[in-house]
Amino acid sequence: MSSPVRLLLVDDDPLVRAGLASMLGGTPSVRLVGAATNGREAVDAVRDLTPDVVLMDIGMPVLDGVAATTAIRSEAPAPEIIILTTFGSDHHLVRALRAGAAGYLLKDAAPTDILTAILKVAAGESVLSPQSTRQLMTHAAESDPHTRRTEARAALAHLTDRERDVVQAVAEGKTNAEIATTLHLGVATVKTHLANALTKLHLTNRVQLALLAHDANLPS
Repeated sequence: MSSPVRLLLVDDDPLVRAGLASMLGGTPSVRLVGAATNGREAVDAVRDLTPDVVLMDIGMPVLDGVAATTAIRSEAPAPEIIILTTFGSDHHLVRALRAGAAGYLLKDAAPTDILTAILKVAAGESVLSPQSTRQLMTHAAESDPHTRRTEARAALAHLTDRERDVVQAVAEGKTNAEIATTLHLGVATVKTHLANALTKLHLTNRVQLALLAHDANLPS
């Protein structure tokens, strides 16, 4: 049996923290290692407690979830981060995903959805459905789209044709298995192309790949 996923809760609302702790506390596949009330505490807690996954609120005092995500993901090894939000398409959310968060959940998500998301990101997957990905892409244009497009296209030029095909499929919200079927590849080969693309682009997860592909205006 695999070890339970080490989880850190980060939210300034004590009721939210208590609710999540109660919801996840009896789950054998997850071990709650701590909680933080703001982003600064979260950064310190990650260093002290070494969680595998962080459930991170966006709007918090002292240091918000975007800044905390940026700080946490800039250090290695870094836990996976799931953003907790009360809204589904805010520019702060896109900034957190660009900083390396593996996806997001609404705070009123069903307990089973929260648990599934935690286990998925711990296994290296994202928690963005194709519908969520398309919705985010429509809200990803923040400022200076021309500069972002130029920089994204220059970055993607370093990839092979097959790696670009895989990145485009990621931007469409496809899973590794779906990408393998579409491109007539083995799943292991898809994973290799993804790993190579992430390394070449200095990114950490498939959500960032999707946002970069959007910036480059790749077809979807």
